[in-house]
Amino acid sequence: MTDSSNSIQQLRKIGQSVWLDNVYRSLITSGDLQKLIDLGVTGLTSNPTIFQKAISAGSDYDESMTRHAESGKDAVGVFEALAIEDIVSVADLLAPVYQRTGGADGFASLEVNPHLAHDTQGTISEARRLFKLMERPNIMIKVPGTPEGIPAIRQLISEGINVNVTLIFSLKAYADVREAYISGQEAFYRSGGDPSTVSSVASFFVSRVDTAVDAAISEAVNAGNKTLGSLLGKAAISNARVAYQEFGRSFGEDRFVALKEEGALVQRPLWASTSTKNPALSDVLYVEELIGPDTVNTLPDATLAAFLDHGTAQQTLDADIEDATDTLFALEAAGIKMDDITAKLLEDGLMSFADSYDEVVENVDSKRASLVRG
Repeated sequence: MTDSSNSIQQLRKIGQSVWLDNVYRSLITSGDLQKLIDLGVTGLTSNPTIFQKAISAGSDYDESMTRHAESGKDAVGVFEALAIEDIVSVADLLAPVYQRTGGADGFASLEVNPHLAHDTQGTISEARRLFKLMERPNIMIKVPGTPEGIPAIRQLISEGINVNVTLIFSLKAYADVREAYISGQEAFYRSGGDPSTVSSVASFFVSRVDTAVDAAISEAVNAGNKTLGSLLGKAAISNARVAYQEFGRSFGEDRFVALKEEGALVQRPLWASTSTKNPALSDVLYVEELIGPDTVNTLPDATLAAFLDHGTAQQTLDADIEDATDTLFALEAAGIKMDDITAKLLEDGLMSFADSYDEVVENVDSKRASLVRG
């Protein structure tokens, strides 16, 4: 039974969707994911780190792993097959949400091989292959928002492939992502496509920005700039709120309005990396401070549980915009360059996902061999 009074349902009334930022086999088979959907969760995101933790631990995947290994798949093939099984199962559970919302919600996301992050054509080919392989209209292919990823995003949207643009940290990168989506939709429409059938989200990472910026602020404070201390814990929310303003401007312009009249959906900002890393801050900070219409917040298990337990749902994304702009200006004036910090965060994020991908493939290779032998 759906609880219409819980905080997730209250977010939905404001216009924000809650997605789960996690997946593992028993979450699906136990019925626990269905319970979350009944509570109001309307989507799911995954990444190589999530799959590394899921597949490398326990025995949930052993039966499937053995079957795929015995069919002759190598370690990469086995890992991909396991991940696809999970994402397709999730997409099927979310299909009623997708149908109920007319294709506006109810998506499951699977990421392309992170080693392709700087390979435009490789990303396009991989995304096409995965999307076709899974044969579900409510699947999004995750593509990193790198300079090489931007033309790939435009091309995939122009072919009617749903895209979750991941690892967005900077306002500049986000501007490029919006342009890729809108120009992709224009090309799709010109080629005879129905714009209402393709969907996209722009995953703007949050808490990692505070972790990096706060380290720089603390260094400046220790060097004598005491006034900067008041900006601790403010950079990420300010960055996201300014991004939301830019989202509103881009999708309110005549150029997109023309597409909207043909059925095109806005590319919703998705707030990612929303667990609070600093124990001095609220464990629901990046949920409560980023609530607004036409957005998604993807939450790891602990943050979702915390918000259900003690979160407050009220529109906050358009609050204190002047303060958000002033915060970013003050950081720049103090020599804390957001462009430099976000560039490093993108590089680190890509490396982390690539390392997780390599680790899970290595673990699958080792486990596959022992399962086949035994």
